[in-house]
Amino acid sequence: MTMLSQALLYLQKDSIFAKVYSEAKTHKSEYWKPYYEDSIRLIAKMPRLAALIYRHKYHNGSVIAADESLDWPGNYAHMMGFEQDIMKECIRGYLSIHSDHEGGPVSAHATHLVGSALADPYLAYSAGNNGLAGPLHGLANQEVLKWMLELEAHVKAGGSLKDEDIVNYVKDVIASGRVVPGYGHAVLRETDPRFTHQYDFCQKYPEIRDDFLVKLLHQ
Repeated sequence: MTMLSQALLYLQKDSIFAKVYSEAKTHKSEYWKPYYEDSIRLIAKMPRLAALIYRHKYHNGSVIAADESLDWPGNYAHMMGFEQDIMKECIRGYLSIHSDHEGGPVSAHATHLVGSALADPYLAYSAGNNGLAGPLHGLANQEVLKWMLELEAHVKAGGSLKDEDIVNYVKDVIASGRVVPGYGHAVLRETDPRFTHQYDFCQKYPEIRDDFLVKLLHQ
């Protein structure tokens, strides 16, 4: 997230809105046009930008060229190095269910707040991503996986798969002052529909459904 935030700030030099505003020749009622253009261009750049960061971090910086025959999320998966159709479909679903955030979450609120000062979309979106990096927001996704991998290691190291033993493991985690990430939502009082979508997706494919970690999550 640090690299993504920095990259967005670097791209700010290309902001059309920032240039239009500095020239002071455009009526404020027309500001939305260059702002919209910046936003659309930024959306177009994001898959490439995020994929470059991923390849730099996990694949020694080897770059995969874009495939113009693919859609936006499919191309993102391709540029990360995932050619399986199942992975492209996974990315499509994941991005879709996380795209509607209105104004409440930290990242959306931060983006709106910074943008309300007429900061251009690059500056505003960078601010939103900094908020997304917090463990009580976007980083929680990573913390969930980290915790599940710890539970998996515990079970494979001799722990039991019995419900009672897993409950005791969870209680021990809580008693130690840690939290169990991903279970419970600040607003929702029912199962997060995003989880339901992803879980149903896993059940459609035997190679995912039968994975030990997926079974453990279900339990």
